[in-house]
Amino acid sequence: MGAAESFGLRDLGLKVYGPSLLYAVGLGAITPVVALTARELGASVATAALVVTLIGVGSLITNVPAALLTARFGERLSMIAAAGVAALGMVLALLADDVALLAGAILLVGMAGAVFNLARQSYLAEAVPAYFRARAMSTLGGTIRIGAFAGPFLGAAVMSFAGLDGAYWFGLAAMLAAAGVGFLVPELPVPVAPGPAPRPDGVPREAGASGQAADPLAADAGGPGRTTMRAIGVRYWRTFATVGTGVVILSAIRASRQVVIPLWADQLGLDASTASLVYGVSGALDVLVFYPAGRLADRRGHVWAGVPCVFFLSASLALMPLAHDVTTLMGIGALMGLANGMGTGIVMTLGAEYAPPDARPQFLGLWRLFADTGMMAGPIVLSAVASAASLATGMWVLAGAGLVGTGVFAWYLPLYQHGRRGRPR
Repeated sequence: MGAAESFGLRDLGLKVYGPSLLYAVGLGAITPVVALTARELGASVATAALVVTLIGVGSLITNVPAALLTARFGERLSMIAAAGVAALGMVLALLADDVALLAGAILLVGMAGAVFNLARQSYLAEAVPAYFRARAMSTLGGTIRIGAFAGPFLGAAVMSFAGLDGAYWFGLAAMLAAAGVGFLVPELPVPVAPGPAPRPDGVPREAGASGQAADPLAADAGGPGRTTMRAIGVRYWRTFATVGTGVVILSAIRASRQVVIPLWADQLGLDASTASLVYGVSGALDVLVFYPAGRLADRRGHVWAGVPCVFFLSASLALMPLAHDVTTLMGIGALMGLANGMGTGIVMTLGAEYAPPDARPQFLGLWRLFADTGMMAGPIVLSAVASAASLATGMWVLAGAGLVGTGVFAWYLPLYQHGRRGRPR
């Protein structure tokens, strides 16, 4: 077995996944208490909910600047700096004596998250061979899910003796630890010159006699790390308009999944503890299948992970209004968790597959902008339709959108398959 074929998770280890796990734990610790902190500072219920959304808003508005920063300073340094800025956000939240300062702190945490998330995705895309990429990205997604699951419990343990501020103190410690472990992350080799950039239709471009890409935009602005965002948007507009649309839809229904289970449990008259149990079972099944899903995508192709993920998420949304008791709700929630787990890391993997080596951070910045737009849009669409019609109608609308996303992935993803050695089929 050759060196490339023997690559495994042991080659990444704690040095690469450690900062991601610590960051996710820190963010998970404060997420449940942000609204409570806002209420303690005198915010209304609506204002408190708005403060919580600022994490997502901060990420959305910083994706493009994050790409430019990562391209300029490199993935490793960007991860360390982002964790440091998130720690600063925790300090500001601890010092907040009014809602405005708390809102600024939470927005800062969201902005730092955009840089951290993009840098770690770009790092893995560069460090991992193509045939192992889906497993590496799904494992990254798994560490994020584990951190988000464990964070609230660890934060609650600290709050038991430190009060509400304990969650932010724990978040501060986790972010500082993430920055510290980031110094152990190996530096990526500096590229000497850009190679042939892949065409947006997935077919490798032909290189000239010099070995440089034939695409005149490939070396825009003078080489690696300097390609402009505009050039990437022009060069890959078909990819963004097609697969990018599927990513927006998948992200939208994923975000809505976090809302529909507790809301429908409330519709059925179930108590909060029962709703939490259903949500917890769904989340546990989600976490359990992340590595098998990545292995399947690496061996059989991304279509085998992406299409079932979107289709069964859509099916579970369509079935949810038919749940009439805790048993049926538990079954549909389990299907939803398994479906979401099947697509663990799929958005990051696809971004890594399509990104040109000479401008990876810039491409991923735009790619994450699509994903974050979907994450913000899903609950908004659900809320708007539920207000105008009913919650069930809102879920059916999103399920219909999911079927469109299923078709997009089924049609386009087969063009971007990789065999065991990462060669296009």
